[in-house]
Amino acid sequence: MKKKIAIIGAGISGLSAAAYSAKEGNEVHVFEMNSSPGGRARQFKTGNGYTFDMGPSWYWMPDIIERFFNDFDYSAKDFYELVPLHPQFEMIFSDGRIAMPKDYDQLKDLFEKLEPGAAQKLDAFMKAARYKYQTGMLDFVQKPCHSWWEFVSPKIARSVVKLNLLTDFRTYVARYFKHPKLRALMEFPVIFLGASPKNIPALYSLMNYGGYALGTWYPMGGFYELVKAMQSIAEEYGAQFYFNQKAEQIIAEKERVTALIVNGTALKFDALIASSDYHHTETLLEKQYRNYTESYWQQRTFAPSCLVYYLGFNKTIPGLRHHTLFFENNLDEHIDSIYRFKQWPKKPLFYACCPSKTDNSVAPPHHENIFLLMPLATGIQDDTDIREKYLQEMLARLEKHTGMANLAASLDYKKSYCVSDFVNDYNAYGGNAYGLANVLSQTAVFKPSIRNKKLYNLYYTGQLTVPGPGVPPSIISGKIAAKEVHKLKLFHHEKAI
Repeated sequence: MKKKIAIIGAGISGLSAAAYSAKEGNEVHVFEMNSSPGGRARQFKTGNGYTFDMGPSWYWMPDIIERFFNDFDYSAKDFYELVPLHPQFEMIFSDGRIAMPKDYDQLKDLFEKLEPGAAQKLDAFMKAARYKYQTGMLDFVQKPCHSWWEFVSPKIARSVVKLNLLTDFRTYVARYFKHPKLRALMEFPVIFLGASPKNIPALYSLMNYGGYALGTWYPMGGFYELVKAMQSIAEEYGAQFYFNQKAEQIIAEKERVTALIVNGTALKFDALIASSDYHHTETLLEKQYRNYTESYWQQRTFAPSCLVYYLGFNKTIPGLRHHTLFFENNLDEHIDSIYRFKQWPKKPLFYACCPSKTDNSVAPPHHENIFLLMPLATGIQDDTDIREKYLQEMLARLEKHTGMANLAASLDYKKSYCVSDFVNDYNAYGGNAYGLANVLSQTAVFKPSIRNKKLYNLYYTGQLTVPGPGVPPSIISGKIAAKEVHKLKLFHHEKAI
């Protein structure tokens, strides 16, 4: 039976859910409170010629994204040009730097140069990471995680030891590599999973494979090209999008959602998929229908928020790569400021993205487009003065790295984005930027449930539920939710009017 489905939010998971739901022949309506799709992956243009992707900038796991397009008989190349980055990125240390080559043999040479014997160990590490990637990303994460029984099979039983679920990532990396720069290089991909490498399961070495082995890519025109492509596919199958439309209340009775109030108007639906912030979505329900209490959310470990600066410079900046990681300071001290002390870091690490090195369309000629990002604790105060303080520190380190003096004088565009903005624009719990931390106690069935346990036609999708944060997982999350809603059996008298 075809259903009339409402989707709250047009972020990556909402776009995915819309496309898959519409493909099944359902009537799909997507309500987005902001003026454009994409959620954290939105884009904005300035009056003086800059184009800024607001969020995701690392195009990793290209095969997972390609699978989305393949499900609709398309390829990513039908919508945008995808180019490999070489080097993939550069890491800056207090005593040197490492440029991550695109070619795997060159990467092995780099490892061997820093630590004799490390090339062979890299092969062993990547072989294990490839297995985890294929088992994890192509099998485990496709499950709705209603029950552990979903994971009971001979194949999964054979996989448990190989997946290293009970070994922490830092210990695991240290088994292979001794050189501190190599360890930092291998630990970096898990930082945005929301915890220290010593608290993240070694399972997530799959990210090293999904990034380093499969490459770091860039969609010409910006990450927003993926958003536009996903919306285009959903609309091709009949999904309808409504922007500046805020979901204000979810109406429920007799164990089912009956209507959604949007901008003061009650609209009836057969089922609802919430791609909006999970905690916020629950506040739209009466308390008796919520899956979780406020104390539950307070006890979760959230991935970081961040301070972001979108900067335009009226000159080019030599010596800067598309992706640069500034790791001159101690990683654990920065992580402790996020999770132990909930304070602004004293000696921060940060990331710089300069897409104008690859794409001439994102900045005026002879100008530079730079995105600076510094991970932060959720829930902290972020007034203009403290944002500016950290901008000056990041610019000073950019100057030291590039040999350019007084970069601030060359700014012709500047915009900051921080904790309070994530709350205002996305209703993000605590102003989080990356969802829940992927610690073992918040993995798979331990994540917030993808379905409402009291209302059978309400499902959740996105970075606060399975499989987790990131663009590829969010695409998968939307697909899972759409499949679950499509399986729902509705009686004729329950059909929306």
